[in-house]
Amino acid sequence: MKSKKNNNKFSKKIYKRPESLTKVHTHYCPGCGHGIIHKLICEVVDELDIREKMIAIAPVGCGVFAYNYWDFDTSEAAHGRTPAVATGLKRVNPDKIVMSYQGDGDLAAIGTAEIIHAANRGENITVIFVNNAIYGMTGGQMAPTTLMKQRSTTTPFGREPVDGYPIRVCELLSVLEGTTYLERTSVAQPKDVIKTRRAIKKAFEIQIENKGFSLIEVLSMCPTNWKMDAIESCRYVEEKMKKIFPLGVIKDKTGENEKNNTNRCMQ
Repeated sequence: MKSKKNNNKFSKKIYKRPESLTKVHTHYCPGCGHGIIHKLICEVVDELDIREKMIAIAPVGCGVFAYNYWDFDTSEAAHGRTPAVATGLKRVNPDKIVMSYQGDGDLAAIGTAEIIHAANRGENITVIFVNNAIYGMTGGQMAPTTLMKQRSTTTPFGREPVDGYPIRVCELLSVLEGTTYLERTSVAQPKDVIKTRRAIKKAFEIQIENKGFSLIEVLSMCPTNWKMDAIESCRYVEEKMKKIFPLGVIKDKTGENEKNNTNRCMQ
């Protein structure tokens, strides 16, 4: 009994709710990765003590109600315009830490122009890009990141070349001079969750140090629209998504990682 009591104390210390995360139930489906990513962001915000400086911009998509879960200043933007709003907020408030939080439909479809030009200008903002390879909120349509042969409500027999190919956002942005730090991570496995937290922290630190534009792409699960259970969806990320969207640092101009992985990922 004594050993069990000690283990409970240890668990409470590890899984303490971040101060920046509100004490409410989320609307996300069981097995969705958004809740994990929200928690990681809040942990980093607390660790870096930037809560009073934070301004987040929620997207139009599954993360549209993110402002209900983050206990720091949050704004909303029209579909795809989050980087434009983030740019305005940061330029008017250069002392603030501005984060754009977006899904693949919001960022890589209707918001393609906004993310490319914000990155090309080297805006000193942090972008968290959640890639679940499908439109989640609107019913499971094909997204720019949907895999070849993957079924969706608009590709019932699987995505074909006539529908285009999956867009690798990090690789696309890596050729722009204005980008400082680009990394692709995942929340499908515990080891990858740890790496995601580390990447998010580094992205915020780059903004704090005024080093420019950072984007963290996070491969995430969507059991509902993939028609899978939670375990199957994690396996799908591991066995399917990672082959098309390889994890790792795609670009790092900070000097901490001199090797640019862009060429490897674009081959």
